[in-house]
Amino acid sequence: MADLTDLGVAAIRDGVAKGLFTAVEVAEAFNANVAAAQAALNAFIVTTPDAAIEAAKATDARRAAGQPLGKMGGVPIGMKDLFATRGVQTTAASHILEGFEPEYESTVSQKLWDAGAGMLGKLNMDQFAMGSSNETSYFGNVISPWRRNDGGNAPLAPGGSSGGSSAAVSARLCPAATGTDTGGSIRQPAAFTGISGIKPTYGRCSRWGIVAFASSLDQAGPMARDVRDCAIMLEAMAGFDPKDATSLNLPVPEWEAGLNADLRGKKVGVPREYRMDGTDADVLASWDQGIEWLKDAGAEVIDISLPHTKYALPAYYIVAPAEASSNLARYDGVRYGLRDLPDGANLQEMYAATRAAGFGAEVKRRILIGTYVLSAGFYDAYYTQAQKVRTLISHDFRNAFAEVDVILAPTAPTAAFGLGDMVSDPLAMYLNDVFAVPASLAGLPAMSVPAGLNREGLPLGLQIVGKPFDEQGVLNAGLAIESRAGFAARPERWW
Repeated sequence: MADLTDLGVAAIRDGVAKGLFTAVEVAEAFNANVAAAQAALNAFIVTTPDAAIEAAKATDARRAAGQPLGKMGGVPIGMKDLFATRGVQTTAASHILEGFEPEYESTVSQKLWDAGAGMLGKLNMDQFAMGSSNETSYFGNVISPWRRNDGGNAPLAPGGSSGGSSAAVSARLCPAATGTDTGGSIRQPAAFTGISGIKPTYGRCSRWGIVAFASSLDQAGPMARDVRDCAIMLEAMAGFDPKDATSLNLPVPEWEAGLNADLRGKKVGVPREYRMDGTDADVLASWDQGIEWLKDAGAEVIDISLPHTKYALPAYYIVAPAEASSNLARYDGVRYGLRDLPDGANLQEMYAATRAAGFGAEVKRRILIGTYVLSAGFYDAYYTQAQKVRTLISHDFRNAFAEVDVILAPTAPTAAFGLGDMVSDPLAMYLNDVFAVPASLAGLPAMSVPAGLNREGLPLGLQIVGKPFDEQGVLNAGLAIESRAGFAARPERWW
């Protein structure tokens, strides 16, 4: 039998159900991989091997009793450290929340446990989900399991903010993981590490119990080895939650059952504005290849225009920091988390000392930007204008979807870059999100699937953007690419 850690969600779920192996055997195998890789990859902030075994024993007991095992029965997963987990440290990778153990469970994580999944640990990430390289975590950088094929050993970024999730899935430390996507934080790390990840329609997954970054943009989603595994996990994660005012009160479709790579009769839009200066030649070549794959699947490819694309990134970096400035005001050293109280300090001085010590540089930068654009003299000039631009971008997509069913674009302008390469240039770092941000501003479902390797042997991703609520169309187009790309590359184990 193949190594259990080479199996994905569907294979583990079905294998446990058929009695080919036990859920405990699966959990033990992944626990061993996590322990062996942690020192080198730093993908986890906290590991919970006992929780994974406990959930696995419960699954095996249900099978022995002839009871249903659930959509994720017997599948151990990694949980991004943005999701509150009862009794297990939840930090958002920030010093200001170090040691915080919630008394409650996030809705998404509870749905996954109810579906039979177990937790291998809490995954490292960019602090408060602010970053594109997983270099802003208080708990150290996550190292991508991939290396360039030129023989160099320079550590590479796993993408961000869900870099622990992408590295762990790619390195076979878990078959799947949760991610969150505010402006590309599921899709870009998935592309950098050769895995799949989908950001569903805004509101499809509850935000309750997820540490907030930008509330009108944040959305949870799955990251896994392939499209089918993402569909299975998304079914378990999604659903209406009365505790989240932005939650969609819609039934959860059976996305796995609806998977179909036949795109005859479908129209795929290719936005001309996404052919931007500075995009890597290998990325553009993979995009052209993706177009041919979708034609081969029966789709008609149509050139479309999304004219306000060039304004998406600046609008995002006004809206998101503004919302972050508001959301992060709750971290004051009074109720929970870090408290820095200098001798003789008054309340305001305690606030200032706590936030200075607790927040990292990138978080402080975005709080300052957000506070500035929300201030009385600049609110209309910046925040109001950005919201108007956001509306125009949504209209662009609406007009495009009157002609096409899905849109195909690159996920990121380059393959993975070296850790440290962009830390000193925040604007260069922000440009990593240039292809991902528009769909986030419009609240649309969007997915990255592996498209092949570049000349350095590093993964490249293609992005499919769909109409509101049409995760099925996005997954099906992703499956059509996946089945033709035949992507089977994996990082050579060096850790």
